[in-house]
Amino acid sequence: MNRKKEPTRPLPAGPRPTGPKAFGARLLAPGAVAALTALALAGCSSGSSQSSSSSVAAGASSSSSPTAGGNQLEDAYQRVIADVLPSVVQITTDSGLGSGIVYDNKGDIVTNAHVVGAATTFGVTLANGTKALDATLVASYPESDLAVIRLTSPPSGLRPAVFGDSAKVELGQITLAMGSPLGLSSSVTQGIVSATGRTVSEPQGGGSPGATIGNMVQTSAAINPGNSGGALVNLEGRVIGINTLAATEPETNGAAAPGIGFAIPAATITSIADQLIKDGKVTNSGRAALGITARTYFDQNFRPAGATIVAVAAGGPAASAGLQVGDVITRIGDTPVESLNSLTTALASLTPGTKVTVTYTRDGQSRTADVTLGTLQTP
Repeated sequence: MNRKKEPTRPLPAGPRPTGPKAFGARLLAPGAVAALTALALAGCSSGSSQSSSSSVAAGASSSSSPTAGGNQLEDAYQRVIADVLPSVVQITTDSGLGSGIVYDNKGDIVTNAHVVGAATTFGVTLANGTKALDATLVASYPESDLAVIRLTSPPSGLRPAVFGDSAKVELGQITLAMGSPLGLSSSVTQGIVSATGRTVSEPQGGGSPGATIGNMVQTSAAINPGNSGGALVNLEGRVIGINTLAATEPETNGAAAPGIGFAIPAATITSIADQLIKDGKVTNSGRAALGITARTYFDQNFRPAGATIVAVAAGGPAASAGLQVGDVITRIGDTPVESLNSLTTALASLTPGTKVTVTYTRDGQSRTADVTLGTLQTP
């Protein structure tokens, strides 16, 4: 494939968002901004402006007498931008625009599924180009909000990005977010890694797949509409994530919450993208599963109070642990389960092979079962 990639390992499961009262998020999908009580994608901008000028908001001081440390940091910013920005592209659809990352020298570009939406053809503008190049869809995997598109006639000199090791992402690392916010191509903002291991549920609608994604990287680098699909980069010039979500404040009718953005980690990106390119589909999701089909359970007051099992896969993790149709799951480990969505969120923070205690009710009695999680099967 001729794509350089560091070895990657899954990030350890970490803290989840503290709930809808703590923050919200919005998915900014093609042609629309969907404000929700959950999260907001930094998705496609509905604007049509396509500035060819570069906009760098790195935030380093440029006073007439900077310190030596300031000079070194500024030099590092500029070196990383020069190395990585040529690998970040602008993607245009009939309904909006977003960003993408050059994945290999064959013309494959990885981006968010919500940037692609229902489109199958695209215009791609390289960082050093002014004319949009034609591209077509390779495959999309909405469950992880990732997709790959391919340039019809890849030009020479493509610059594939180098992806970092997700296990080495740490709090406080400086990050640069690259993409096309509001249609301003080749823009860069800076921040730090402010959390790891976040589990985030995207809102549905407006082109958003509504995916629940685990192990996301939280960053203070500004992420705006149009940034989705762009690169979150460390000062070694490695892509550590794809810019995907921006948090919102429900109390202010979905206004942006400054300094809280989320990126899908490099390990997930490379795993999913490699499968989409090779097979046109995902055969190993890397996501934990119980091997059941479930729906939200409502109590006598019609309030959500768990997840009812409506089908159990033969030989799957739940079946092996003795769970049955009709059981109502109320807790995964220490995490309460109040609905199907909260069950999905709890599982997204875990990895296949993990052994967890599942608390459930059967015939009005609370019970527990130790379940070794399997892998989510894809169609």
